[in-house]
Amino acid sequence: MKSKPQRMCSVCRQHKDKNQMIRVVKTANGEIVIASKHTEGRGAYVCLDDNCINKFEKSKCLNRAFKCEVKQEIYEKLKEELAIAKSANK
Repeated sequence: MKSKPQRMCSVCRQHKDKNQMIRVVKTANGEIVIASKHTEGRGAYVCLDDNCINKFEKSKCLNRAFKCEVKQEIYEKLKEELAIAKSANK
């Protein structure tokens, strides 16, 4: 039986299944996006959890991970993705 891919949350440092996380990517041209399945570039993962996403924003983890200033709209998109994921799981 194949094991499910595991990734580590940039905030809480827990390993979880890849499908239980959101990936944020800095592409080769420097654009920062919420990743779809096969977006190329440097990525950072965060849990589908309110606390982790709020800490992600407060601690500016993405600024350190990508070594650049990340716009507030990326954090807003993360919160939207969380809301969508929560509604899908109900």
